[in-house]
Amino acid sequence: MEFFLIYFIFINIVGFAVMGIDKKRAVRGAWRISEASLFLVAFLGGALGCTLGMRHFRHKTKHWYFKYGMPAIFIAELCFGIYLSSILSFS
Repeated sequence: MEFFLIYFIFINIVGFAVMGIDKKRAVRGAWRISEASLFLVAFLGGALGCTLGMRHFRHKTKHWYFKYGMPAIFIAELCFGIYLSSILSFS
């Protein structure tokens, strides 16, 4: 269980960071992180970090699929985590 907590913290830090990095690159006109990569980080468990990074850096907030998609992925991950913890606690 401790591994999952460490992983969750790590992947969400990564999610927050990639949003900040992509925003900085967007401002400079440099090479960007693909939207698919941003969503991949979210699907791997970093949706909370991506959502917080999106709002903090004001990045991708005008794209409806980010504005609603990232929080939806987080809610799905939260429900899955609650379900998984209830299954593991009964074992």
